[in-house]
Amino acid sequence: MAEKILIIDDDKDMCLVLKRFLSKHGFEAIEANSGKKALEILESTDPDLILCDFKLEDMDGTTILKNIKEKLPTVPVIIITGYSNIKTAVEVMRLGAIDYVTKPLLPDEILVTIKRALKEPAAVVTHVSSGNNDSNNDTKALSFSKKHENGQTYIFGNSPDFKNILNQIDLVGPTNYSVIIYGESGSGKEAIAQEIHKRSKRADKPFIAIDCGALSKELAGSELFGHEKGSFTGAVGQKIGSFELANGGTILLDEIANLPYDVQVSLLRVTQERKMKRVGGTKDIELDVRIIVASNEKLWDAARNGKFREDLYHRFNEFQINVPPLRERKNDVMIFANHFLNITNQELGKNVKGFTPEVENIFQNYVWHGNLRELKNVIKRATLLSDGDIIDVKSIPFEVSNYTKLQFDAGAEQQIPVMSSSYGLDSGLPPTPTYTRPVIKETGLKGAGIDAEYEIILEALKRVNFNKSKAAKLLKIDRKTLYNKIKQYKELNNIEFQQEV
Repeated sequence: MAEKILIIDDDKDMCLVLKRFLSKHGFEAIEANSGKKALEILESTDPDLILCDFKLEDMDGTTILKNIKEKLPTVPVIIITGYSNIKTAVEVMRLGAIDYVTKPLLPDEILVTIKRALKEPAAVVTHVSSGNNDSNNDTKALSFSKKHENGQTYIFGNSPDFKNILNQIDLVGPTNYSVIIYGESGSGKEAIAQEIHKRSKRADKPFIAIDCGALSKELAGSELFGHEKGSFTGAVGQKIGSFELANGGTILLDEIANLPYDVQVSLLRVTQERKMKRVGGTKDIELDVRIIVASNEKLWDAARNGKFREDLYHRFNEFQINVPPLRERKNDVMIFANHFLNITNQELGKNVKGFTPEVENIFQNYVWHGNLRELKNVIKRATLLSDGDIIDVKSIPFEVSNYTKLQFDAGAEQQIPVMSSSYGLDSGLPPTPTYTRPVIKETGLKGAGIDAEYEIILEALKRVNFNKSKAAKLLKIDRKTLYNKIKQYKELNNIEFQQEV
């Protein structure tokens, strides 16, 4: 399903151009030519992102941003302004905008900004509104929550590893040390960086997070340091960069190992001299910014491989925090699951109270390749699909609910063979490790065919880490066909289970 973007601008031509541009790039665009119309749309529609002009005829940017955040506190808002003014930029960020762009809009810049804003935030620390939650679920995480002065509640895990992380945050937060946060994708590195900022003397100053992996080589310098009008083709106006926006506060450079090497040179000067120039500029800008970097790979290894500057690594390496993956923090799984359930209930207007014991057992034993981000998405999907007040196994994705059937058995002699068939699994991939063959109960010729398909599909899913798009490509079928076959197998299992009972 295409992500939905609401465009708020009283310039009808601008709305039309943006709508066509976004549709071309796979988004569903809705337009509103006034603040009043936009707020009416938001009564019945929940967009994934909002693009809003700062100067509307019937409402200024500050007013409409406050109204949007009251209705939909978790929806990212990007402000469009004709004035590249740092005071305005900092103000809209303080009020809850995730970013801002200046007119005239550059296609590459707006697309990068939108994709970055839509990226699911990693949430060890999850922001929720200050409304009432289900009291039963709240008590499960009460001792690990912290409410800040802005009304947002942050929830933490209860595992020994995470308590150790909280102690490290308490230790390094009040200092000005640069920090490297290591952890897998989705494990909550950005949220930990936010908590370090909240516990610092810079807490009332800006916190700016940049995903270096989303920056193209051409735009990285401009995004980080800004640019002057005419500094390169398409630079039709001045742009304030992320470092300048974060001045006085904290900047997080997420997945910094992906930053182009030549931009790393400019970044080294910033860390050494605490000065920067905008792209195409001649004036030095003094900086007082705390730098936190995050990575899913060790920067020292990246430096030894020539991917990352060694001198830059040593500049950042004043303090390290290692975030264990969720699969190593079993005690945290249901704390976060219940917390994400509270959030989703608010978003969907539902009152799902919890999970069946079977689902809790599945969650505890699943490996969570995508960590907290994956858990949150599974909860959102299951809550939407659930038609009762308890989430049962029918609402859980196939690859999660059936994961125990794929557990490896190092001593198993039986191995699912690589089959030459229309599915094309004899494609030169490394041999599949041995594991226990799942028990399949279908009988007869038709059942044997279903069983064979089931085994091949499971093999393909395992090879590509349960990515359905890649599995479909490996099997030489389309994604829809793969979903239908998975659904067919689940329905057969449900029928058998009911018959046995």
